[in-house]
Amino acid sequence: MVFYMTENLNKTFEGKFILLKLSDIYSLQVILSLFLFLMYMLTSVGNLLLIIVVKSNPQLQTPMYFFLTNLATIDICYSTTVVPKMLTNTLSSDRSISFLGCAIQLHFHASLAVAECLILAVMAFDRYNAICKPLQYHMIMDQTLCLRLTVGCWIVSFTGPIHLTICAFRLPFCKSNMINHFFCEMPPILHLACADIWFNELLEYVAVAVVFGSCFGLILVSYFFITLTIINIKSTKERQKAFSTCASHLAVVFLFYVTVLFMHLRPPSSYSPEQDRVVSILYTVVTPVLNPIIYSVRNKEIKAAIKKQYLSQYITNIIYFHG
Repeated sequence: MVFYMTENLNKTFEGKFILLKLSDIYSLQVILSLFLFLMYMLTSVGNLLLIIVVKSNPQLQTPMYFFLTNLATIDICYSTTVVPKMLTNTLSSDRSISFLGCAIQLHFHASLAVAECLILAVMAFDRYNAICKPLQYHMIMDQTLCLRLTVGCWIVSFTGPIHLTICAFRLPFCKSNMINHFFCEMPPILHLACADIWFNELLEYVAVAVVFGSCFGLILVSYFFITLTIINIKSTKERQKAFSTCASHLAVVFLFYVTVLFMHLRPPSSYSPEQDRVVSILYTVVTPVLNPIIYSVRNKEIKAAIKKQYLSQYITNIIYFHG
């Protein structure tokens, strides 16, 4: 299938697309590239630190933190599919990406977006059971169910968008090979086609509505019952504790869903390349770097684990150097 698609495209423009730079002004290129590189490093280091802290602390071996490490892994991969190529395009004269490379980037970018969507929904389900069914929580959210939910999320996320990618890249691209975007994403790719794209747009709307709609619905229902339960908690301290465990998750959900749904569930008439580029930077670069910060700042257990880990490491270093 891939070879067939590549052969068709070669007849049109040598099987390559050209992506945009972050800026055409050299000074801005340097500034934006440094900013992007810094954000990427913060995303990678922040999420990796979160994974290490959770994995190395026995008291954090709970379903919530297990799902959180999966979210951190997704964020690292999500940025990695896009940011390095964006930096290369901006700092080098070659802004091309092969037809196959573009298809792979689009597929992984879409798959990881679906994975984040599913994991956020699973985390809401976990919070619902922890707060609304505390006595049965460990029986419901046992290790087997957690593993099944996680594996299911990864399988669905990487198999689901395949049909969207194949349908998009079977279109004839004879208008231009200049993608009006920083990376390969569905809307700017479809606007290069010289065929009717209504079926592709319909397919995208249905896929996004089903996946994101069902996940968002599960999150809303979960937090509806969570809110009712928290309101009925008599102890102010317990009520604040229950709310704090949900506030971080809600902040991440809001950041991710608003930007993604804005990008993919708009009518075709409102398509704006400039606006889309800004929004795509938000959920591809900014959101992944904010997730570990939000969870670390709002979560007392994470902060305590980080302090404990670094304090023990500091004491070990002192004993080693002065021993």
